[in-house]
This record gives sequence, structure tokens and C-alpha cells, in this order.
Amino acid sequence: MSPAPLRRVGLVLQPGFSALSLAGILDSLTAVNALQADAVYRGEPLSDAGGTVMSSAGLRVLTEPWSLPAEWHAVLVLAADAAPADPLFGDQLRAWAGAGTILGGVEAGAAALAEAGLLDGQRACADWTLLDSLADSHPAVAWAAGLWEIAPDGSRLSCAASTASLDLCCAWLASLHGERVGQELVHALGLRGLRPRDERQRAGYSEQRGAGSAKLAEALTLMEANLAEPLPTEEVARLVGVSRRQLERLFKQHLDTLPSRHYLELRLARAQRLLQQSSQSILQIGLSCGFSSGPHFSNAYKAHFGHTPRDERSRRALAWRAGGPTGDLP
Repeated sequence: MSPAPLRRVGLVLQPGFSALSLAGILDSLTAVNALQADAVYRGEPLSDAGGTVMSSAGLRVLTEPWSLPAEWHAVLVLAADAAPADPLFGDQLRAWAGAGTILGGVEAGAAALAEAGLLDGQRACADWTLLDSLADSHPAVAWAAGLWEIAPDGSRLSCAASTASLDLCCAWLASLHGERVGQELVHALGLRGLRPRDERQRAGYSEQRGAGSAKLAEALTLMEANLAEPLPTEEVARLVGVSRRQLERLFKQHLDTLPSRHYLELRLARAQRLLQQSSQSILQIGLSCGFSSGPHFSNAYKAHFGHTPRDERSRRALAWRAGGPTGDLP
């Protein structure tokens, strides 16, 4: 019996990339290797010049230069902003496309593909904070506000930030290896289920909750964009152009709460999603959601949800052992 072919997946990391997005991709590739015998996937970090690249959370990843000759099954670009890429990288992307390599972008990574003219006439997505600017700079691309996109022929992939990389990889690998493998992959990764590609990102939440006030919607957007390093209420008010007292009145009038309380609930909601859908440690999740220590995170979580972060993880494990996470446990 011949060994399964190796499928190399290049992961081009731009400084400030999301470590959570990278972990989602690597975890997906590792998990799918245990679920099927058609191919063996290997994720390989790349960058412009090779060497160490730092994520937004301070994680340092050792990379190889993307210019080294290699045969790639797929290449995914992980970027935090849509700054113009090196023209040589655009040439390399077009060369990979010409060779039949699957190309994708995570968070802002699709901007590099768009700049190289590889997304014209196609749907693509990116982090919601970048969609307006991307629509202006690359009008030939149909930018979608959902979580992930896969071209009909499977040659282009894109997704939003954070755990959207898990959804994208599950959908992509299911399209290659069948629905059964896709379902087993979702369960192996501890997910409740595959989120649909057109599920709105958090921008939709801000638009809905802040519909009665442009200043309130702007404040909500600021909060959602700064969950890891929460802004003081005074700073949120200053950035949206109102006084603290005015901001508190807006929150009380439209949401019946205080800005600080609502901000805390946003951070806890994100922490709950990460506990349910990611493999990060509890401490890592707490720090990434703006809590200064493990006990601080645990106490705030229990006060809000009635159980600790460790209990949340235990619920997920119980659901998985029962045959896959299909919903909330009683």
C-alpha cells in the first residue's frame, strides 16, 4: 500500500497576524490527518524574508522565505491589515495561481490576493473593520460580510479573523474529503457545529444594537475592535466625540446598561466563544479578552454565567464524548 501523498500548505505570516487564526488552521490540518487516508497535510510558516514573525499577541513564529522554490497544494496569507504588499509577492501569488495552487486569505490576507488581481469577479471576505476600505480599493471584488468564502471551483479561500479560520478549514477540507470527514473534523475540534459562510460578523451586532444612535453604534464598534485591550470609558467617549456623561445616557437610553458593564459583557461573550470553539488555554483566552490574570477572568466569568471557565470547557468535553456538540447542555 503506497503512502498517502503529502499536501504542503504554506502559511504566509505578516507581522501582527492573528495567532488564533494560525492555530485554527494548524489544528484543522493536524486533526484531518487522523480522519482520512487520502492525503497528509503539513502547514509550513512562511514570510517575506524568513526568520521570526511576531503575532498581535506577541507570539514569535519561525518562518522560511516564501521565495524558496517549493510545490504547494495551498498557500494562505495571514495579515492584520490591508497595506500594499511587496510587488514581488504579487508576482509570486500569480505564479502560484498559474501552477494551480489553491490561494487564500485570512483576516486581511485576501487584500494581497485582490491586489494581485486574483479575486476579480469573485466573492471574498475579510475582517469586518476592513470591508469598507477594501471595497473602495478593490471594487472588482465582491466583498462579503460573512465569516468565510470558498470559490465554486475551490481555488480561492478567504475568511474573517479569529475562529473563522476553523470554519473555513472545516468547510474546505469537507469539500475535498467528503461530508463525513467534515462532520468528524468539527467534532474533533470541539466545535458546536460549522457556522454558515454568510453568518454576519460582529459588525452586524453593532449596527443592530446602535440603530437608534450613530454615536452609540460608533462606541459599540470601538469596543468590539478593542476587546483584548479594553479602552477606558472616558477614552471611548473622547473618540466618538461626546462626554462620558453623554455616552452613559446613550447606553442607558438604548441598551439600559452602563458602557463599562456592556463592554465587560462583550469581552465575556467572546471568551465564551473561544472556550467553546478554540484550543487555547483558559489563561490565554482570559488575557486575549482583556482580563489581567486567571483569577480575575474566572471570577468575572462565574459572576456573569454562573459557572467558571473550567466548567465551560468541561461542558464541551462532555458534549464531545456524548457524540458531538449539538447544542447547550442542561
